[in-house]
Amino acid sequence: QVRLVESGGGSVQAGGSLRVSCAASRYIGNIYYMAWFRQAPGKEREGVAAIDPGGGGTYYADSVKGRFTISRDNAKNTLYLQMNSLKPEDTAMYYCAAGRISAGNPLGEYEYNYWGQGTQVTVSS
Repeated sequence: QVRLVESGGGSVQAGGSLRVSCAASRYIGNIYYMAWFRQAPGKEREGVAAIDPGGGGTYYADSVKGRFTISRDNAKNTLYLQMNSLKPEDTAMYYCAAGRISAGNPLGEYEYNYWGQGTQVTVSS
């Protein structure tokens, strides 16, 4: 079992930046892909960014490319998402996830077995 705990969410004005973090309860480096998903009220959860076990490969949704950066520190069992140039449409609950990719879709929700409880990000205009 892997427990994931997100932190760092909050409120920011449009154009601002936030960094959210996700701490894993045990070492998962070189084992699991990790990813960030988000869900806005009334919308389905969507994949935002993912990173391979070693940290060398990253994947982004088109809506965040060039603005968000995913990274991981396997020595600290921690995943990060740096969010710049935030827009009101980025407002959502952000969840981190970990899993082994079996179907070849790192941004696919079904690929992930372990989920955090989420951290709220609110961007005001």
